[in-house]
Amino acid sequence: MKHSVKFLGALSVLAVSIFSFSGPAAAAPLPVGWTCTANCGTLGADGVVTASPEGGTYGYVSTSGGVAESGIGLGSETNGSLARTSLFSANPGDDLEFYFNYVTSDGGAFTEYAWVRLLDSDLNEVALLFTARTNPVAGGDTVPGFGMPALAPGVVLVPPSTPIIAGGPAWSPLGGSSGDCYSTGCGYTDWIAMTYEIAAAGNYYLEFGVVNWLDTAFDSGLAFDGILVAGQSIDNGTIPEPASLALLGLALAGLAAVRRRKMAA
Repeated sequence: MKHSVKFLGALSVLAVSIFSFSGPAAAAPLPVGWTCTANCGTLGADGVVTASPEGGTYGYVSTSGGVAESGIGLGSETNGSLARTSLFSANPGDDLEFYFNYVTSDGGAFTEYAWVRLLDSDLNEVALLFTARTNPVAGGDTVPGFGMPALAPGVVLVPPSTPIIAGGPAWSPLGGSSGDCYSTGCGYTDWIAMTYEIAAAGNYYLEFGVVNWLDTAFDSGLAFDGILVAGQSIDNGTIPEPASLALLGLALAGLAAVRRRKMAA
């Protein structure tokens, strides 16, 4: 990674939400400009989820208190939550970076999952950046999620594959499922790093989501932190100009200055 800058800023501002903020008592809303469907927020070290390598607070989504949600459309999703960043701009070759940590109290045949996608300004998928899925096979990898679409070419995960750290995970965003374990597969991954090089200039969103599978019992969640684009945080709701637009603005300013000089003469 090229830089290390904390992504979550002041927690006193309210996020733009589809539903009212709902989460653990110690949690706070997402940064201003983000959207939340169901249960999202920011939280400090809590239970099995320590502070990320960036330190401080992190964002999360959880199926506890979730609403009907189809996830990425695999077919047996029931309910869940998702969060989207504010719109941001990027140039070709910009590195996108973040950390994530998948937590699940479920197991057995109830293979719920989490994902992160890069979307364009019309909410079309540009790249699938990360998947995690509850794995009923002891010692089997949870990241990338088994039986899920391949990650986008160029995605780098560190470590590249991760089994679950087994046991009933205590984490307050899981609500009543905190500390529970249904069957083999429950636990958490700990923090994993993701890096992806954005191919084309444009405006983008990041989408973080998690869903239950087959039923709505025994919840799961995803923690995330350290979001950077070209080494810059995107948590302040601003949209930096792509290089092409910035150059166009400079050119127009130059033409206006020339015109003013001619008129003065």
